[in-house]
Amino acid sequence: MYKVGITGGIGSGKSTVTRILENLGVAVYIADDRAKWLMANDKELRNALVARFGKDTYLDGELNRAYLAERVFSNATELSALNSIVHPAVMRDFDAWAERQTSPYVVIESAILFEAGLDDRVDCVVSVLAPEELRIERAMARDGATREEIERRIANQISDDERSERSKYAIVNITLEELEEDVEQLHRRLAYDSQSHNNRADE
Repeated sequence: MYKVGITGGIGSGKSTVTRILENLGVAVYIADDRAKWLMANDKELRNALVARFGKDTYLDGELNRAYLAERVFSNATELSALNSIVHPAVMRDFDAWAERQTSPYVVIESAILFEAGLDDRVDCVVSVLAPEELRIERAMARDGATREEIERRIANQISDDERSERSKYAIVNITLEELEEDVEQLHRRLAYDSQSHNNRADE
């Protein structure tokens, strides 16, 4: 199965891109949502988190998000430890999920695709880009956050220039109408890439 990673910074519109692809019949895996589900429900992952972060990681059987956030906030070592436990579990889950799909290719959406090293686990990366001011306005409207909060979050992410350099394709998201046209073109390219990939695999 041909695997496509889609990423982008806050307010870029990557989720809009994946929704359009879903409407075109593509199977989409949202890594952030699935990671939360796995942390709450996967026994092996739960045991690993408790072993590393202590019994307070779960409260009455539920993931204690506040406790975990406090442990990893502003602590690079703890955050790295968390990621080293969660990310492999997500990729195992994604790989198993991908094998069950029947669309021409599958998509994994992740805001931290590069930071988590997930780009090494896919065949192609697509970055969704947008002017910073537009990203700030979108994120403020969506999250109810202040400009300063959004600017800090952007500063903590890799730059759009780096994303673009490390991606096979990049989409600039300005208006929804233009985005829909661009994603339809992207879909055709990815379907072609997938077919070429599968043909080489069969040789």
